[in-house]
Amino acid sequence: MQIATVVKCSLIDYPGKIAAVVFTPGCNLRCFFCHNRALIDADSVMCAMTPEKVVEWLRCRRGILDAVVVSGGEPTLQPGLAGFISDVRALGYLIKLDTNGTHPEVLASLIDAKLLDCVAMDIKASAEKYDAICGVSVDQHTIEKSIALLMNSQVDYEFRTTIVPQLTREDILAIGNRIRGARMYVLQRYRELVAGKFSRHHEWSSPYQTPSWLEDVQHRLGRMVKTCLSRGFELTSARIDQAH
Repeated sequence: MQIATVVKCSLIDYPGKIAAVVFTPGCNLRCFFCHNRALIDADSVMCAMTPEKVVEWLRCRRGILDAVVVSGGEPTLQPGLAGFISDVRALGYLIKLDTNGTHPEVLASLIDAKLLDCVAMDIKASAEKYDAICGVSVDQHTIEKSIALLMNSQVDYEFRTTIVPQLTREDILAIGNRIRGARMYVLQRYRELVAGKFSRHHEWSSPYQTPSWLEDVQHRLGRMVKTCLSRGFELTSARIDQAH
């Protein structure tokens, strides 16, 4: 188990909880919009923190932190992931996993071992655009298996998609149909990479993506999933809940 870095306190990565975020190096996808691009190539990441040191630090933070989020990179690539999570969970922390869903066998083993309280799974695009958005070939059967695992589990979860310029209304609705009946689907703001830095000035990532476009998409998704949220967009009304 390799650990690239730790964010010692986050109020946004585990909804409603004060969390530390553990970032692992290495990812099997090459998404152009990745906000942790420096972690993609595991061989180029200096890992100064050992799992043992992180666990000991978390031991000292009991009573201050509620949860630990394991993110990346792609954590399910890490040997020893289950052991690390087990050690952290033994300290009394809630555990959230961020994943791209390409290793359902790892996800299944963690769920079966009751090591996860919450999972956030990125669904990058409609099936037809997956490879183009991710920069590599992605086996859609693995994505389907991970979706089914979460939707049939007792673990709290959310699916989420970053609204990159290449995604149309039809693409987003195709994702909604793919996860029909899901508890939570989150649409995330895309931030454009400009001169090596992520710009915060490009609120809407393409000419056709406007506040009314997003509200319309959310309204349509509200008939497919139980709750649809948008995250990072400046809207006065960005939540649609629908009972099913």
